[in-house]
Amino acid sequence: MKITLKNEVKFYRSQENMTQGKLAELAGITRKSVNAIEANRMVPSIVLSLMISKALNVPVEKLFSLETENE
Repeated sequence: MKITLKNEVKFYRSQENMTQGKLAELAGITRKSVNAIEANRMVPSIVLSLMISKALNVPVEKLFSLETENE
């Protein structure tokens, strides 16, 4: 069984018509970090996940979830 992190940050950011730069500013990180998170090149810490959740006004469990795949 393979477990992967499902990431919906880009979807919810787009729903708010928010740029990566604005989200970065609100979450206290760089735009490059937002880009890396959205592209699944970076897994945010719990604290950062909560900061992004607050900035987007979306529950953290809607932004990030675990998916399991049978191999």
